[in-house]
Amino acid sequence: MDDTEICRMPAAEMAGAIRDRRLSPVEAVSAVLRRIERLNPRVNAYCTLAAESAMEQAREAEAVVMRGEKVGPLHGVPVSVKDLVFTRGLRTTGGSRIYEDFVPDRDAIVVERLKAAGAIVLGKTNTPEFGWVAITDNPLFGKTRNPWNLELTPGGSSGGAAAAVALGMGPLAIGTDGGGSIRIPSSFCGVFGFKPSFGRVPQYPGFTEWGTLSHTGTITRTVEDAALAMEVIAGRDDRDRFSLPERRLRYLAFLGGDLKGLKAAWSRDLGYAAVDPRVVKAAEAAAKAFASLGCTVEAASPQARSPESAFSTIVASRLATFLRDRLAEVGPALARFIGRNKDRSAAEYVTACFEEMRYWDEIRPFFERYDLLLTPTVAVPPFQLGEYGPREIAGSRVSPLGWMAFTYPFNITGQPAASVPCGWTDDGLPVGLQIVGRRFDDVTVLKAAAAFEEACPWADRWPALD
Repeated sequence: MDDTEICRMPAAEMAGAIRDRRLSPVEAVSAVLRRIERLNPRVNAYCTLAAESAMEQAREAEAVVMRGEKVGPLHGVPVSVKDLVFTRGLRTTGGSRIYEDFVPDRDAIVVERLKAAGAIVLGKTNTPEFGWVAITDNPLFGKTRNPWNLELTPGGSSGGAAAAVALGMGPLAIGTDGGGSIRIPSSFCGVFGFKPSFGRVPQYPGFTEWGTLSHTGTITRTVEDAALAMEVIAGRDDRDRFSLPERRLRYLAFLGGDLKGLKAAWSRDLGYAAVDPRVVKAAEAAAKAFASLGCTVEAASPQARSPESAFSTIVASRLATFLRDRLAEVGPALARFIGRNKDRSAAEYVTACFEEMRYWDEIRPFFERYDLLLTPTVAVPPFQLGEYGPREIAGSRVSPLGWMAFTYPFNITGQPAASVPCGWTDDGLPVGLQIVGRRFDDVTVLKAAAAFEEACPWADRWPALD
């Protein structure tokens, strides 16, 4: 089995091959590390590599297999972890000079669970400073590039994670999503991104500036890999008081079959967003495909106003409070952002929280009528490296968050949402379709994504950089 074959293996297939002794953990980790050594200098997906410890873990994992001992569901599988997620003994910077030398003494719960399942942490993937924007660039490690076109952004803030998975530099990446930070880079990099329900994957310990907007989830090439990972990382842990009560959840068993009995709404613009025609074309065709899967699909948009003002105020207030005394230590763009927002009043923040509650009241009745909402993931294809997002889309002037109008509303509501690759532009750039589920109904989102993947597979298409 050569390196390319190994690196193109989904996590579930790799885990099975290791259990069956058709592939050893040492072979798997070695192949991925060689690929990282070859490709990472061109895309800058990994910012910290733990090659030595990963190989040591691989040798230990191989010995366990050879002794015939019972192994976990991800035994020997190499994974990456976003640089916002704490990793014991491995530098975690948040993309900031403030934490340039910070080495946590504890793993985040998600990392604990991955390791308990036998996964091997390869290293940390790049992120903007504290995840503050939806591109991937920071003062410590610089820009991450899009594997499909190195002059374009991979999105963010889990851009390093998505770029790594897109290039086979590890089949499973852990990301975080505070306003689209898993789904946006997944769309831009042509991979599968899953943001679980808020609280489904406990978050502790870690940086806390995103509060209840933040979700921890996965970026993979296949839906099966995401479902497998969710069986490992989801479930209650009282160290996170927001974690949901269920334990030992099952996701893989619900994949497969048609979508009969489900009712989906297709919204090309949520009633207010400007969208690039290339994105609409691909996403609308994908939404129509759901009808062939047995799902009833109707064109409909929630009767809800854009929650951009509330979202922006909450994010700005939390970040400014977290960093207001350390302006000299952060990057210039983030420093300017904090400077503009450091004097926001408590009344402004509380008013935004009230608006957040009103948004849920407005959108909730829509999900009483529909099981799923289908939208474009991002309003535009990947854009130029170094930009923060277009201010004009399809001839219309848009707000700073206009290009990501489809993602952040569902951080406000906490609903599960995924991005599936649904097509490519004429110049070969990926386009994503967002699948949003009812509150806490993560299983149906994964089931719908798996049905679409079977009908319109994407995992065999790789960037030319490969």
